[in-house]
Amino acid sequence: MNDDRQPALPTRARRGRRWLSALIIFLLIAIPAGYIVISAEQSRESGEDKEQEAAATGLTNAFPSRVQQRIYNVPVPIGSTPVYYYETNSWETSSLFVQFRTNDWGLDHYLKSIGSSTAALKKDHITIPSGQAAKVGWDFGVDWPWAGTTVEAKPPQPAQRIMVSFDEPGHPVVYVVSTVKF
Repeated sequence: MNDDRQPALPTRARRGRRWLSALIIFLLIAIPAGYIVISAEQSRESGEDKEQEAAATGLTNAFPSRVQQRIYNVPVPIGSTPVYYYETNSWETSSLFVQFRTNDWGLDHYLKSIGSSTAALKKDHITIPSGQAAKVGWDFGVDWPWAGTTVEAKPPQPAQRIMVSFDEPGHPVVYVVSTVKF
């Protein structure tokens, strides 16, 4: 008699196959589930960061993102500290308020990178209106050694109003309001 059945596998081999099958099933469930948990946590954290940034009503002690610096043409010089920023948005205009303390090289580098120079700074020339400055708590009426300049550009390029305080020689504080009109 010709029996086409294969001989039964030893018990040890069946256990190994069951164990391998169980491991594969576990991994097929655990890996996607782990990915979903990690993604949800990252998404929640990102949403919380965005919510905090949107709820900010004044200057935030941090560098503006590289995207913000590029959009508003406010390349904060490396080594500037402290750095503060605040962004406002509407349908027609968006503004980025930035304040940073730098050194003489950083001021010169910043002004050159936006198409201006230290020679363009006019002593006692207030370029940021008091109403706009009040949004972030700036007061240019204080008797400081101020200088100001503006950098105009055609929309959608940003226009900038710049104030510089020379209260500490060699370490000027730069105040910028960069506005983009759509």
